[in-house]
Amino acid sequence: MLNALVIVWRESLEAMLVIGILAAWSTGRGGGHTTRAGLWCGVAAGLALAVALAAVMQGTLGSLSDRGQEIFQALLILFAAVLMTQMVLWMRRHARGLRREMESALDRAAERRGAWGIAAVAAVAVAREGSETVIFLQGIASGVGWGALLPSALTGVALAGITAWAAARGLRFLPQQQVLRVSANLLLLFAAGMLVLGTDRLIGLEWIPPGPDPLWNTSALLDDGSGVGKWLANLLGYRARPAAADVLVFFGFWALMVARRWWPRRAPQQPSA
Repeated sequence: MLNALVIVWRESLEAMLVIGILAAWSTGRGGGHTTRAGLWCGVAAGLALAVALAAVMQGTLGSLSDRGQEIFQALLILFAAVLMTQMVLWMRRHARGLRREMESALDRAAERRGAWGIAAVAAVAVAREGSETVIFLQGIASGVGWGALLPSALTGVALAGITAWAAARGLRFLPQQQVLRVSANLLLLFAAGMLVLGTDRLIGLEWIPPGPDPLWNTSALLDDGSGVGKWLANLLGYRARPAAADVLVFFGFWALMVARRWWPRRAPQQPSA
């Protein structure tokens, strides 16, 4: 599935870029064997934490009743959508200074705790990317199952490796900032779709009122039960017969994203004294 592929590619690419920053810092500071060992132990620990989170989530889901699973999946889908949106907005604010921030954190950690401090910084950075990936994929898997996601997820990891390699070689046809900007916009599209899916789950649980249902019917033009319509439904939240709550959430999300994007730039300047 395209959404799983793009999510894993984006998160894996960020993790690889972070590891590249850490490795470059270690080399630039003349780090010896102990420093490099701490770095890679931290990377391994971060990956292990992400795998542990996946195991805990699967164990929790399996221990719940049928209604408990429905509630857990609905809340997880909504949480994944919010987390994905927050991650995109955070990266927009901090992407340019990320390298400097990480190097400063490494300098402080190395001064205070040596190799253990470096390992901790690496573990937290990698675990963050890995845990986000686990939560995003679990949210998607709640609708289609893990078996459908695995090939796309593995392809995403492979593409991330190719992208990171190309970016490291400075290939002109692959400007890193443009790649991250396009992928960020795709992630926002997926987040909107997950919010609609989560809203459908909450309506099914009778936690929120659907409002007029359906608000319109475009099944004759593009049915969401098969073909392109079903693909758009799974990927972007398209509904041929949407409830009013779905429409409100979808357009409310994009209104908020437009506001966050443009209002700061269009704020009037204060006249100089």
